[in-house]
Amino acid sequence: MVKCSMNMLWNTQIVNTCIVFRSWHVSSTASLIGSCIAIMALGVFYEYLRAFQKSLDTRIALALVASGKGKTRAASRSGRSTPGAGREEAGLLTGRRIFNIPSTGTPVPFLLRVLRAALYGATVFLSFFLMLVFMTYNAYLILATVLGAALGHFVFGGTINVDALLSEESKSMACH
Repeated sequence: MVKCSMNMLWNTQIVNTCIVFRSWHVSSTASLIGSCIAIMALGVFYEYLRAFQKSLDTRIALALVASGKGKTRAASRSGRSTPGAGREEAGLLTGRRIFNIPSTGTPVPFLLRVLRAALYGATVFLSFFLMLVFMTYNAYLILATVLGAALGHFVFGGTINVDALLSEESKSMACH
């Protein structure tokens, strides 16, 4: 039987540390180093998923504009507004009629919405998983989590969209 030590205080324990699952048992310094590398890889992957989400959203937006279904900022500032426009398209799958959510954007096709939701779910899951690793209070695992996130952000966060950052708020359930 695997003996897992559970600490609720800052610690540097190596042997008998279990990471999230009883089966992820650290029994030696070598297995701790391997676990830290795996956790860093998860942090890098988390940042990749976030960057991929932004890239996908940009590609979807460009495709919607190119197809004439989306408006660019210049077109939306023309001063013309049509109350009720797009209400015919607000069907059961969009959820707007059911929950009476006001529409301020361009509807995204169903399959792309499914893809975006799956990516968002994966990102939220991974962020909560990394939070659980952090909550082991093990200094080595915490350091691996932070280093993985920082490395991933360095690799995948090399550019920013200044206009988008200054004009929109971003929503996220991420824990880090």
